[in-house]
Amino acid sequence: MTRRFALMIDPVAAVEQRADYADTFTQVDAAAPALSVGELSTQRGDGVFESIGVIDGHAQEVVPHLERLAHSARLCDLPVPNQEQWRQAIQQAAAQLGAGESVIKLILSRGVEHGPTPTAWVTAAPAADFAAVRRNGVKVVTLDRGYDLGAAERAPWLLLGAKTLSYAVNMAALREAKRRGADDAIFLSSDGFVLEAPTASLILRFGDRFTTPAPNGGILHGTTQLSVYDHLLARGFEVGYDRIPAADLTRADAAWLVSSVRLATAITAVDGTPVAVDAALTDDLNAYLLSPRD
Repeated sequence: MTRRFALMIDPVAAVEQRADYADTFTQVDAAAPALSVGELSTQRGDGVFESIGVIDGHAQEVVPHLERLAHSARLCDLPVPNQEQWRQAIQQAAAQLGAGESVIKLILSRGVEHGPTPTAWVTAAPAADFAAVRRNGVKVVTLDRGYDLGAAERAPWLLLGAKTLSYAVNMAALREAKRRGADDAIFLSSDGFVLEAPTASLILRFGDRFTTPAPNGGILHGTTQLSVYDHLLARGFEVGYDRIPAADLTRADAAWLVSSVRLATAITAVDGTPVAVDAALTDDLNAYLLSPRD
């Protein structure tokens, strides 16, 4: 596949049950205009999304992604997606993909301003080539997110635990990382704890124990992180969730950023301080993440 595929979805209620939702899908030309000028996803970033890695036409971890999409929708007061309808849309999109790595994106928007229904669509396209970054790792800088760990519970309207279309802050963080001579960033809470990267989850290794920031304080529960944890448990390692002080980043025996499309990337330095790299385990993690997973 060399071009994008796009499918508009006419969303049905989450409780609706039927065997076939094909009549709610409309394939559109992904290179042609498809959204109204009043669409709130483009005007305000008012919506939620998911990115699903696809390996040789197999969409990875579909159910965890759909569950997180539903969680984000609830936080944003959007209608909860019908899981089976969206699963069939993903299946149709994946069927358009060939060998190699691809990405399917799910988007649920509040719709046209003052309109009656949400706007929903699915896209599929070849993924970028991340072979070099998986092999070489990334240098990161830490950036203050501006919120303490209690902000998400104290101010739920900030939507800190939702994967929203409002990604301007995340993109600004990546640009700031580049300005500082790094490849990526890790957000810190204002009270000094590690959160996540702009587009990835963080995993640290201390001996035979692996840890990631606890999924509170506005941290997304990463689907790839959960899958990596399953793999590590199967290999006999201990895994956990903790409040991680920023100082622990450079004390770790190894560290990774993990995400659905880039997969596992070793962190080689934090704010200019070198971090140990476990190249063999990085290769093992990526071999696992490149295998078909449901």
